[in-house]
Amino acid sequence: MAGDDVARTLAAMGPRLRVLRERRGVTLAEVSGATGISPSTLSRIETGRRKPTLEVVLQLGKEYGVSLDELAGTAAAPAVEPRSTVQHKHSLGDGKAVLPLTRYVGGLHAHKHVLPAVEDSPGRPRQVSHEGYEWLCVLYGRLWLALGDQDLVLAAGDAAQFDTRVPHGVVNAGSDGPVEYLIMFGPQGERLRPRTPPAAGRGSGDRKSAE
Repeated sequence: MAGDDVARTLAAMGPRLRVLRERRGVTLAEVSGATGISPSTLSRIETGRRKPTLEVVLQLGKEYGVSLDELAGTAAAPAVEPRSTVQHKHSLGDGKAVLPLTRYVGGLHAHKHVLPAVEDSPGRPRQVSHEGYEWLCVLYGRLWLALGDQDLVLAAGDAAQFDTRVPHGVVNAGSDGPVEYLIMFGPQGERLRPRTPPAAGRGSGDRKSAE
């Protein structure tokens, strides 16, 4: 493997490790307690500010139950059944599911989350913070977003964007069904760049003709 390929492979591991941790629903502190790797080191690896050593990769692969090929992105892709997307979702064990929408090779990446229906109020979401920037859009249901000291309830079509260094967490805010939402995440703080074409018929000549 050429030097550039090695660098790209190591850079892509950070986002993959973050996704694996989030699928398990554990914090950096909890992974640190299980592996002996400091939370700050884990955070720098996940955000691409530090390259993981082989020892660290082996520890995290064992902790998350994945192979080195999977972490390196060289594992054979699973067969795709075009009539069903359920098998592509990754269950978190408590009814939550994550559907990756990108290959996590650095830069912005996206995934879809599904939170199951709840019978009772789950209480204020547990918050985490880390490097990066996130854009979130609710597709269905109601999502409770705890962002620092703020509490927002987002309905279908609502969107929020925030610096992930601000403590944040989400739970299903409704009792009438699941909530589905999309996340775009920039591990290095990358943000979406809205581009709007010039509105047609806004020139001075058009204004005069309309007066």
